[in-house]
Amino acid sequence: MGIKSDDEKQTYTVDEAIVTMGFGKFQLCVLAYAGMGWISEAMEMMLLSFVGPAVQSLWHLSPNQESLITSVVFAGMLVGAYSWGIVSDNFGRRKGFLITAIVTSAAGLLSAFAPNYYLLLFFRCLVGLGLGGGPVLASWFLEFIPAPNRGFWMVIFQTFWTVGTILEAGIAWLVMPRLGWRWLLGLSAFPSSLLLLLYSVTPESPRYLCLKGRTAEARHVLEKIAKINGTKLPSGNLVSDWEHELQNKSLLSSSSNEDDTTPTEMERDEDSISEAKEMKSEDSTSTLANSNMGGITALLMLLSPELIKSTLLLWLVFFGNAFSYYGLVLLTTELNNGQNKCVSNELQSGKSRDINYGDVFITSFAVSWAPLSSCRG
Repeated sequence: MGIKSDDEKQTYTVDEAIVTMGFGKFQLCVLAYAGMGWISEAMEMMLLSFVGPAVQSLWHLSPNQESLITSVVFAGMLVGAYSWGIVSDNFGRRKGFLITAIVTSAAGLLSAFAPNYYLLLFFRCLVGLGLGGGPVLASWFLEFIPAPNRGFWMVIFQTFWTVGTILEAGIAWLVMPRLGWRWLLGLSAFPSSLLLLLYSVTPESPRYLCLKGRTAEARHVLEKIAKINGTKLPSGNLVSDWEHELQNKSLLSSSSNEDDTTPTEMERDEDSISEAKEMKSEDSTSTLANSNMGGITALLMLLSPELIKSTLLLWLVFFGNAFSYYGLVLLTTELNNGQNKCVSNELQSGKSRDINYGDVFITSFAVSWAPLSSCRG
């Protein structure tokens, strides 16, 4: 695993240390915390199916005004997804999902007290801004998982979304007919508040710390993981990935030129070693600079000739998945509101929009089959 340098010291990277320690109690705690955030996000998205019809009946909104309540959430997510990624790369994963949890929980709770339509739109847009940071929490979780097992545990992580949709449908079934939509909004903000209560015990990603050159802090986090899991860290010094690659290249070149060296060649080797040290220092500076790159620079990198095909393919797949999933979720209540008959607009606006919450609750279980099928596959 580690590589012996000239001074006989072994080195290892964060990924190698996590693979050596394996999956244990620490990762289960991280999964539970990140899963709570995923449940929160699923609940905030699922409630869009219930709040729109209720608010339309109360405030006599037009269909366009009702649909805008959903649209502003996705508009906020569009801005948040781009912004929180930059924040987490430059200031840390913990600060990234801390801010998103504060925004989501506060705006979600304030939505429950919105006195009019326009303030409700504003607060729901802020909720969407916070929800856009959901992938930050997923990235934080995966950076603690051994690389060979990340695919499996990512599928397990996705099941928390299913739990959130089922929980939200159940809460709506109990709360909406009795207490109304404001209580549903307030209760749905509760999981985000739990993230804030437990934030103080969450560690920073050691991968992020190593990327920023804070290897001592990264090693401290890894030692905590080893202690909780009952394992030990690899022997040697912790290095970042780019330092590991540089050492590999240096050792390969030195071993290949070790035989049949003349005095002149030895002098050249000494010059090469000094140049390598200078390059290492320059690489350190450039790596830290790249880790602090702005959003425009990161976007241009994704659209570079080397990555543009993969980027466009992933965007297309994610767009198709999100379009079909959210389309079906938002359509569910329309199919169960008792008003899917061909009647005049006057009659339709005069009726209360009763939703069959039991049917919606049962329908939400269908989402659970996708993660289970992936695990079996």
